Amino acid sequence: MAGSLSAIISCNNTKFLPANDSLYTGADIKIESKELSKKKKKLLTAQLKILVRPKPNVSIFGFRPKLWFWNISGTPKHKISIKRLIKKLGEPPVLLSDVNTQKTSLVLQNNLENTGYFRSSVTGDVVVKKKRARAVYSAVPGPQYTISQVVFQQDSSPLQQAINLTKKWTLLKKGEPFNLDLIKTERARIDSRLKQRGFYFFDPGDIILDVDSTIGNHLANIYVNTKKNTSPAARKIYHINEVVIYPTFNASVAASDTSRSFGQMYDDYLVIDSSRFYKPRLFRQAMQFKPGDIYNRGEHNATLSRLINLGTFKFVKNRFEVTQDSLLNAYYYLTPLPKKSLHIEIGGTSKSNNLTGSQITAGFTNRNTFKGGEILNVTVTGGAEVQVSGNYKGYNTYRYGAEANLAIPRFVVPFFYINPPGGFVPRTNVQLGYDVLSKQSLFTLNSIRGAYGYTWKESERKEHTFYPVSVQYVQPRNVSQLYLDSIKNNPALKHIIDTQFILGANYNYLFNELVGRVPDNAFYFNGLVDVSGNVAGLVKRNVIKSGDTARIFGAPFAQYAKVETDFRYYRNLGGKNVWANRIDVGLGIPYGNSRQLPFIKQFFVGGNNSLRAFRSRALGPGKYIDPTLLDPLKRKGFVPDQSGDIKLEMNTELRFKIVSPVYGAAFVDAGNIWLYNEDVSRQGSKFSSDFLKELAAGAGLGLRIDISILILRLDLAFPIRKPWLPESDRWVINDIKFGSSLWRKENLVFNLAIGYPF
Repeated sequence: MAGSLSAIISCNNTKFLPANDSLYTGADIKIESKELSKKKKKLLTAQLKILVRPKPNVSIFGFRPKLWFWNISGTPKHKISIKRLIKKLGEPPVLLSDVNTQKTSLVLQNNLENTGYFRSSVTGDVVVKKKRARAVYSAVPGPQYTISQVVFQQDSSPLQQAINLTKKWTLLKKGEPFNLDLIKTERARIDSRLKQRGFYFFDPGDIILDVDSTIGNHLANIYVNTKKNTSPAARKIYHINEVVIYPTFNASVAASDTSRSFGQMYDDYLVIDSSRFYKPRLFRQAMQFKPGDIYNRGEHNATLSRLINLGTFKFVKNRFEVTQDSLLNAYYYLTPLPKKSLHIEIGGTSKSNNLTGSQITAGFTNRNTFKGGEILNVTVTGGAEVQVSGNYKGYNTYRYGAEANLAIPRFVVPFFYINPPGGFVPRTNVQLGYDVLSKQSLFTLNSIRGAYGYTWKESERKEHTFYPVSVQYVQPRNVSQLYLDSIKNNPALKHIIDTQFILGANYNYLFNELVGRVPDNAFYFNGLVDVSGNVAGLVKRNVIKSGDTARIFGAPFAQYAKVETDFRYYRNLGGKNVWANRIDVGLGIPYGNSRQLPFIKQFFVGGNNSLRAFRSRALGPGKYIDPTLLDPLKRKGFVPDQSGDIKLEMNTELRFKIVSPVYGAAFVDAGNIWLYNEDVSRQGSKFSSDFLKELAAGAGLGLRIDISILILRLDLAFPIRKPWLPESDRWVINDIKFGSSLWRKENLVFNLAIGYPF
């Protein structure tokens, strides 16, 4: 059957080709050299193959699905039709007539010369068989030249002295192969260094690197010089003369508001703002150089980046004007965003506990609230989660609340002015929020929270968040008799509706290589330190020592220290294939006034973005399992969320392209949660040295539909290790029976979500 299918598709691929043409299926590279090792030949083959053009039609295990779609769709007659849709999924055939072996041979030969294989030759030929053609390129590389020494010209001019100061960072190293691309990069490196030292008009083209390959033994000397015709302007160091800022610039009416008579001097900057819409101190935080400073490209770019990241300007432009005596006037033209705006967002969720939800958020933004670039965001949110199907009885959940966040574009610290370097403006955040969570027929939780803290970035990929003050007060309301009766059978449920007062501080560090230019292999790290109750504990120390529960404003306050790290590694396997991995470790230590972390600070596992083979928040802690989940007759009752003070989660997922925009995934998840102190109502829930034996594990397959602006994810998972079973029976791989409807009903978990799980 497979052979017949292959023959049909194969025939279809060549059936519609022009009469005197063939289907181009790719190229082969042959390296003809007795001196090169097998490893070197392999690397050289890969290097040259990247340059071969044209690229053949996409092939999967010998099949060309896109070409097949193109062929079967024919010539659609209507603008809107199934055939036209199929045509868009396909691609036209790449023909032999599109191949120019002579031109490609020249490109490959030049590449060999540019990477040090001087006196190389490349020839190309074509092999045609049954309307299929392949190109064959035979490369005879000459001996590869290496760098003997790199010599920087010596003279007393300021320009050459500045170039020589960059020598220790040169990319050209003795003993390394000659490489023309590296030489071009070296020129750009020198230019970048010079731009940091005031050479505003210098250009990489002013640098010449002479190569002497006549010294013998396949060695080459490289001499770094400046061209003799380098302009006088390029040889000068420029200083900043004055900085002029137009914060309400409008190109259509610019003439009426650019007069210097409207200017106001502040901290050596001239701010021209006739309406006094902005306080001039706003620009003290953004501007990275002052009059008298040497021009610096890094500070120039950081200034532009900071002005953009203020979030109050739609357009940011600048220009430099040369004055006498090698001075520069800097002009910044800033076009504001609308001061006020409204937005509405509507979203939907689907969880593995069979709850389907929706949420609506309405927001108001006021930019430049107090004329200092402050941004006030006020949001009102409402949502619900309703059970529509499944084996477990659920209770509908309703949420609503409001939050106000004021972001001030600077560090607000008494008696200090702090302005960290870089292209990102630090922010002071003041937050206030109120939330209500209502579990229908069970309970309602009211929550008031506030925080004061700082956010700043070292770079595009490194971000710090520090909240020295974080307060949250949670109070239960309308606790039903059904829930109170459930507490009698399961005392752990009392912890969910405890009155909670949290007064503490937290710090978060984020490192994300996926931001900006994505490397082939990327790391992600997110670390959190959260502490609470230290100050309150000192005040109430005697009460705690006596064994009583200490209270503030009539509510018991929490004391704990919590650390969580989320580490991820992404490895590119070629094309759109990625191997993604995550290890999430959390440790919470309750002490003093607390036996457990507050429920809202505890860890959970299971669900769409965690262990996908297990119901959300139903796994653990440890080897404990709620009896309701084991007895189908009891599932009509309340199924509580399970939480823990300690968490270990590991995920690995292979992501591969099927046919754009459809991608596939195969994954394995493992992990669990534990309590720091024993809970007698949940035997086996405490963390111990046997924690590895109590890990749950699941596996599954998934589909992702990636249309750039949205990624729809469908995962089907099943457990392969159940920690609540006797130790010798926890691996359940041998129990897998996809053909059994009872097994599928009890074990298969379907997850529908937006975005990747990690």
